Amino acid sequence: MKNLKSSEIRQMFLDFWASKGHSVEPSASLIPVNDPTLLWINSGVATLKKYFDGTIIPENPRITNSQKSIRTNDIENVGVTARHHTLFEMLGNFSIGDYFKEEAIPWAWEFLTSEEWLGFDSELLYVTYYPEDEDTKRIWLEKVGLAEDHVVPVADNFWDIGAGPCGPDTEIFYDRGVSYQDLPDEDPEMYPGGENERYLEIWNLVFSEFNHKPDGSYEPLPHKNVDTGMGLERVTSIIQDTKTNFETDLFMPIIKKVEELSAGFKYGDSNQTDTSFKVIADHIRAVSFAIGDRALPSNEGRGYILRRLIRRSVMHGQKLGINRLFLFELVPVVADIMVAYYPEVQRDQDFIIKVISNEEQRFQETIHEGLEILQTVFERMTENKETVLAGSDAFKLYDTYGFPLELTEEYGEEKGFTVDRDGFNEEMQNQRNRARAARQVEDSFSVQSSILAEIVIPSDFIGYYQTSAPAELAAIIAADELKEQVDQADGTAQLIFVQTPFYAEMGGQVADTGTILDETGHVVGTVVDVKRAPNGQHLHFVEVEGILRANERYTLQVDEERRRNITKNHTATHLLHQALKDVLGTHANQAGSLVTPNHLRFDFTHFEQATAEELMEMERKVNEKIWAALSVETVVTTVEKAKEMGAMALFGEKYGNEVRVVSIGDYSIELCGGVHVRNSQEIGLFKILSESGIGAGTRRIEAITGQAAYQWFTEKERELQEAASLLKAKQTKEVADKIVSLRQELKDAQSENESLKAKMMQAEAANLFDEVQKAGEISYITYETKNQDMNALRQLADQWRQKGSSDVFVAASAIDDKVSLLVAVADDKVKAGLKAGDIIKGIASHVEGGGGGRPNLAQAGGKKPDGIPNALKAVGPWLENNF
Repeated sequence: MKNLKSSEIRQMFLDFWASKGHSVEPSASLIPVNDPTLLWINSGVATLKKYFDGTIIPENPRITNSQKSIRTNDIENVGVTARHHTLFEMLGNFSIGDYFKEEAIPWAWEFLTSEEWLGFDSELLYVTYYPEDEDTKRIWLEKVGLAEDHVVPVADNFWDIGAGPCGPDTEIFYDRGVSYQDLPDEDPEMYPGGENERYLEIWNLVFSEFNHKPDGSYEPLPHKNVDTGMGLERVTSIIQDTKTNFETDLFMPIIKKVEELSAGFKYGDSNQTDTSFKVIADHIRAVSFAIGDRALPSNEGRGYILRRLIRRSVMHGQKLGINRLFLFELVPVVADIMVAYYPEVQRDQDFIIKVISNEEQRFQETIHEGLEILQTVFERMTENKETVLAGSDAFKLYDTYGFPLELTEEYGEEKGFTVDRDGFNEEMQNQRNRARAARQVEDSFSVQSSILAEIVIPSDFIGYYQTSAPAELAAIIAADELKEQVDQADGTAQLIFVQTPFYAEMGGQVADTGTILDETGHVVGTVVDVKRAPNGQHLHFVEVEGILRANERYTLQVDEERRRNITKNHTATHLLHQALKDVLGTHANQAGSLVTPNHLRFDFTHFEQATAEELMEMERKVNEKIWAALSVETVVTTVEKAKEMGAMALFGEKYGNEVRVVSIGDYSIELCGGVHVRNSQEIGLFKILSESGIGAGTRRIEAITGQAAYQWFTEKERELQEAASLLKAKQTKEVADKIVSLRQELKDAQSENESLKAKMMQAEAANLFDEVQKAGEISYITYETKNQDMNALRQLADQWRQKGSSDVFVAASAIDDKVSLLVAVADDKVKAGLKAGDIIKGIASHVEGGGGGRPNLAQAGGKKPDGIPNALKAVGPWLENNF
C-alpha cells in the first residue's frame, strides 16, 4: 500500500476514472440549486440527479467527482464514534446508461489493488453482495478472482428508497486486523458488513437496474446506471493507518492548532477531551465550507444548523479551557488542508472568518450568563434529588439565552441529568400559539375564495407605461355575492375589468390607487387597493360613489403622482441591490422588500451592521447611477434565457415560463414584474435613512427618493440652523466645534462632581465600619445610601476590605426607581464556604431583583427601592440559617 496524503488520494481517484473516459465534475456548492427536497448536498449523486432522472442528457455518460457533502441527522455522534462527520467528501464514479457491473466491479478492484494506483493488499479486501444478485457474485469470483470466503451475501445490500430507480449494491470492506477486533470470532456480527470495528466499509457500488413501481412491483429499467461512493476520510484513515478518521491529515492539523489554543490539553489524554477536539475539528470544516458557499447563521433551516455547529464548538472549546473567541483562528488551517482541491476556502477565508467571529461573539456574550443559570438549576435539582430538567427551564435557556436544546442536554448529561423534551416542545408550541394569536389576519381571500375561484374571465394588466385606459367591467363582487350592479348604498365592492392599468400588490411593490370614471367623466368609484385574484386577475377594491354596472365601459385612472413616486422607489431598490453587492460583497442577497410612494425598504443577508462609511458609499453609487441618466429597459423572455443574461431573481417572487427582465444601463439586471421609471435620472435623488438588524444574518435599509429626499434635506438644514442658533454659532459649519467645546466643559464638570461625591461618601462612611452586627459567629455590616451607583458601592467595599472591619459587608442604594445591591465577603470566610452570590440571592427578592458574581463579591439590580430596608434586615437571619 502506498503512503499517500489525502489530497493525493483524491486526485488519484479522479485521474483513474478520467483514464476510463469519465468527465471530472467539480464539487458543487453545499447549497442545493433548484432542489427544494434537500437542505444540503448530502452525497456525490445529489448533484447529478438531473442526469439520473432524465431531465438533462449529459454530454458524457461517464462522470466522476469528489463532492463535499453535509449530513446533520446524527450530530450527537460526531466525536464519539470513529467515523461520524457533518462534512465529508464522497468520491464517486457514475454511469448514466453506459457501462454496468461487468466494467464497474473490475475497475473498482483495479483502482484499489493495482500498484499503479492505491496498491491495497487484495487478501485484506472483502466484499458483500445482494444474495439474489448472482451476476455480481459471479464477477467477483470469476472475473476479479476473489476467494469464495471473501465474498459475503448480505440481505441488506439492496438500495431502495421507494418508488423510482433502485437495485442491488455491493460493498467493499478492508480488514484492519485483530488489533481492531472488538468482538470475539464467534460473535454473529464479526464479518464484513456486521457491526464491528475490524472490517471497515470503504466503497459502495450501487447498480440501478429496476424501477420500483407504486404498486410495489419491480420492472427492469431500459437504461441501467451505476452510482458509487467511497468516503475520502475512511480510505485516508486506512492508507495512513490511523485508528479513526480524526488522526488523518484531514483533521490532525486542526486538532494540533486546538491543542495550542487550549489550556494545556493534549489529544489522546482522555476520551472526554478527545471528543471535544474531534467535535471542534469536524464542525469548523463544515462551517467554513458552508459559509464559503454563502450559508449564514440564523434561527431556521441551514442557518440554524450552522449556528448549532458553531455553538457546539464553543461549548467544547470551553471544556478545553478556551474561554475566548477562537474558532476564527482555525479557518486558515482548514484552508491550508483543502487548498489543493478547494482553493475557494482560502480565497474567501476573510469573509468566513468575519461570519464565524460575529456569530461566536454573539454566543460568548450570552453563554456565561446562561451557564450560570443552568448551574443554579442543576444545584437546585441536586438538592431536591431530581434527575430530569424541566422543559420550561430548558426552553427559557433556549428562548432567552440562545442555548440550543441539544447543548443543554449535553451539559446535563455530563452532570447525570436528562431533559424533559416533551415539556420543552410544549413550551415551544405555546410560544408559537401566542405569536399566532397576536397576528391579525388581513386582506384574506378566505371568505371570498369560493366565488373568486369560479371567475375565470381573463383580465390583462396594461399599466407598465400608461396610467389611464378605458375598460369593460367584467365582474362585480359585493357582500360576498356576484352582482350585476352596485351603487353608493353598497359601500364597497371588488371589481374585475377586462383590462386595467392598476398594478396589483406583489413583489414588494404596493398596489396603485386611483379613480373610476363613467362615460360623462364623473367619478363613480375610488380604487383603494388591488390584489391578485385566485385565477390571476387584478381584483380592484373600490369605494363605490356612483352606479357601476357589469359589462359597461369605464375609464380607469391611476393616481399618477403616487405611481411616479412608486416607480422612482422601485427602480432605486434595483440600484441599491447592486450597490450593496459592490460595497458589502456578493453575499449580500435580497431577503425581502417594500416599495411604497413614500419610501422604500430593502432587506438583505449580511452578517454585521453596515458601517457609516459603507452606507455613504452605497448612497454615492446609487446617486451616481441616477445622475448618469441610465436607460431602463425591459424585455420578456424565458427563465432560462434570463438566467443566461445574468438576471438576479427577486425574493419571494414566483415566475412563470415567461419573465420580465429589467436592465438599468449595464449596472443592474433583475427579474421583476413591477413598474419602473424609463430613465434613472427621473429618480432625482436617493437618501438612506437607516440601517438595522431584523434577525440573525439579515439587515434592513430604509430610504427615500425624489421629492421626499429633498424635503428630508431641507428639514435637516433647518434643524442644523436651529442648533447653530442655540449654540450661538455664527455659521452652521461651527456647530461641530461648539459641541466639542461644550462636551469638554461637561466632562470637566462631571469630573468635579465625581470628586465631590467621593469626598461626601468618604465623610458619610467615616463611622460606617464601626457599626458591626453579629449573626452567630459571623460579623456583618449593612449600609443604605442614596443616589449612588454600583461603582460607588464597590469603592465602599474596597475601603471595607482594607479596614477588615467585619466578615460580611452589604450595601444598597437607589437612583430613581433602580436599586443597586452589593455583598462582599472576607477571604477567610470564602475559604470556609460562605459565598457572596448565595447571600445576594437570599436577599435580592426584597427589591425584586436578581444577580450574582464571584464568591467574595456579588451584585444585583432591583426595581423596588422601598424594599431596601427589608433586604438589609434579612442579612442577619440569612446568615444564621445558612452558615
